[in-house]
Amino acid sequence: MNMEDNKLEKLVALCKRRGFVFQGSEIYGGLAGIYDYGHLGSILSHNIKQLWWQKFVLSRENMYGIEASSMMPESVWRASGHLGEGFTDPMIECTKCKRRFRADHLENKEKCSECGGKLGAEKKFNTMFPLTVGSTEGSANTAYLRGELAQAMFVNFKNILDTERPKIPFGIAQIGRAYRNEIAVRDFIFRVREWNLAEFEYFIRADEWEKTFEMWRREMWSWIEEVGIDKTKVHELEVAPEDRAHYSKRTVDFEYDFTFGRKELYGLAYRTDFDLKNHSESSGVDMSYREEGKEKFIPHVIEPTFGLGRTMLAILESAYTEDELGGEKRVYLRLAPKLAPIKVAVFPLLKNKSELVTKARDVYQALKSTFAISHLPFHIAFDDNGNIGKRYRRQDEIGTPYCVTIDFDTLEDNAVTVRDRDTGNQERLPIAELANYIKSKIA
Repeated sequence: MNMEDNKLEKLVALCKRRGFVFQGSEIYGGLAGIYDYGHLGSILSHNIKQLWWQKFVLSRENMYGIEASSMMPESVWRASGHLGEGFTDPMIECTKCKRRFRADHLENKEKCSECGGKLGAEKKFNTMFPLTVGSTEGSANTAYLRGELAQAMFVNFKNILDTERPKIPFGIAQIGRAYRNEIAVRDFIFRVREWNLAEFEYFIRADEWEKTFEMWRREMWSWIEEVGIDKTKVHELEVAPEDRAHYSKRTVDFEYDFTFGRKELYGLAYRTDFDLKNHSESSGVDMSYREEGKEKFIPHVIEPTFGLGRTMLAILESAYTEDELGGEKRVYLRLAPKLAPIKVAVFPLLKNKSELVTKARDVYQALKSTFAISHLPFHIAFDDNGNIGKRYRRQDEIGTPYCVTIDFDTLEDNAVTVRDRDTGNQERLPIAELANYIKSKIA
């Protein structure tokens, strides 16, 4: 068995061992398709979100961010088409063990792969999560946990027009959670029931959709490269008309060669004026845009969608590396330094020598103070657990780009040893130059 055959298994074990990802409510047996991010996983997730927000929102003058509720009334989802046939999955249930399967994922639709029982007839299953909102009997309303972020941008379209007075083209962006009652959750954090999305709706004139679509296609490739996803494993798929979502006139999926197969990573869709027009008709609120002295019109929309859990998984799979260093086998995460949860780990050579620990603490605190005002999420660790070799291996596994060791020579020459994660190379640097050196490597 080569490394690729059991890479996911090894990665799942590393994520649990090092505190990236845990099974949700694990002490009670867990809940299928629900995961919690541990200390390092939450930092990595935050770093991905911050980088995305910087690239697609803060660096642009025509992008406006919102943070909308996860709950929306039933009327929103009826207008958007999500309660109709367009948002259902084909489901088959085993008549014996009652396990449910996605029919389009089965090779054999007659026999259950789990218990050998007979499979029932194929049915349509709506994956939206309904909620009952209201505390008094008879006054409750039906709402839904959002199955996508897009509708919040559409229903807030007029609010953005009224408050920001944007000039077309412009976008409304959001990062947040989405929910779908998936029939068959699988492949670790790839297909889950609750996940984070980052997306924006980019509003344009109808005759500009093709050039705008191409612009965002290029920008999505730029993002893939920036976060360290292996570009050789990413492929574009032109989605056929019969396979597109009900709102889309053109969709390109960016697929990644995960260890469990080629699967969708991101999507780029031309949603036309479908959503704004439907919400305008359903709500009675005018969703048109008007430039001064010109006729009003309902804008068309280009939508790039980024699944952040899938982004993290693709980053981790791309980064997972096994090699030999110093004659010993090791595992390390070759994470882009700007995304690594821990940027620098500071070690005293020996933990039982108080003068080394004190000096190491001084260096650690100085680095923390220096980078506290940085625009980068700059987490620094102090590590004196185990011998120096074990500490290096631990930091390699969590993807820490640089380790700084304080030894007895430091007490004499005020210099430290800086070790590079990827190569294992070490160099001696004056403490006074350390912060600038690290900053030049990370930024």
